[in-house]
Amino acid sequence: MATQDGSEEVIMETEAKPKEAELLGEDVEKGGAEATSHTDAGNSTTQDSNISNGDDTEDKETVDLKIIWNKNKYDLKIPVDSTGAKLKESIHSLTGLPPAMQKVMYKGLLPEDKTLREIKITNGAKIMVVGSTINDVLAVNTPKEVIQQEVKAEENKKEPLCRQKQHRKVLDKGKPDDIMPAIKGAKERLPTVPLSGMFNKSGGKVRLTFKLEQDQLWIGTKERTEKVPMGSIKNIVSEPIEGHEDYHMMAFQLGPTEASQYWVYWVPAQFVDAIKDTVLGKWQYF
Repeated sequence: MATQDGSEEVIMETEAKPKEAELLGEDVEKGGAEATSHTDAGNSTTQDSNISNGDDTEDKETVDLKIIWNKNKYDLKIPVDSTGAKLKESIHSLTGLPPAMQKVMYKGLLPEDKTLREIKITNGAKIMVVGSTINDVLAVNTPKEVIQQEVKAEENKKEPLCRQKQHRKVLDKGKPDDIMPAIKGAKERLPTVPLSGMFNKSGGKVRLTFKLEQDQLWIGTKERTEKVPMGSIKNIVSEPIEGHEDYHMMAFQLGPTEASQYWVYWVPAQFVDAIKDTVLGKWQYF
């Protein structure tokens, strides 16, 4: 019986060991699966975290700039990792100035191949832009002949002096009753007596006396007589009066600008050239 009992015990132990091995194998496989699961989960978590951080960085890394061009200021928000070339494109959107026409300055000429981060541009930085639009360039390159023709055409359109409002209020009063006789198309020397019967800008009577021995022009009104050195008269402008071409309106420029012009109306046409020659240098002395 002892031998049989011992044999039985050996058999039972032998049978028990495979069961324990199976259980142990299952535990190992289960543990390995769990370990693999944990590893995959860890990797997954790391990848998700990296992507999320990258997105957040892109959203936050921007700079606010002040673009100054042609005396105008523009606000621009742009990613800090944008290149100088990208900045030019943004400036084009704001101003209409093509990138090829731009000179962008920030502590010197801004390089197109470097990022704003590399250039160390910070929030609130002022970016100076120099350049002209295509229309400006075309205007500058317009042939001089064309410009001169346009100026001449504009001058031809210019309203005659006698139609301008400031002169009409005097001319509309009509020709003075005691005005000296006039001859259209004739040229005569100055008379030995003063030119009288004319109007000044205020509509008052005025006479002109040419004192050649004193090199003076006396401008006389009812109130006073102004003695003007002929050398101080810078220019004389005259124009025929429409409808009365035998008479002119005439301005004596007494100072450096046209604002100093003294206007005289109803000057006899035959004396216009003699007045200019006498005052401006060619004396007609009798």
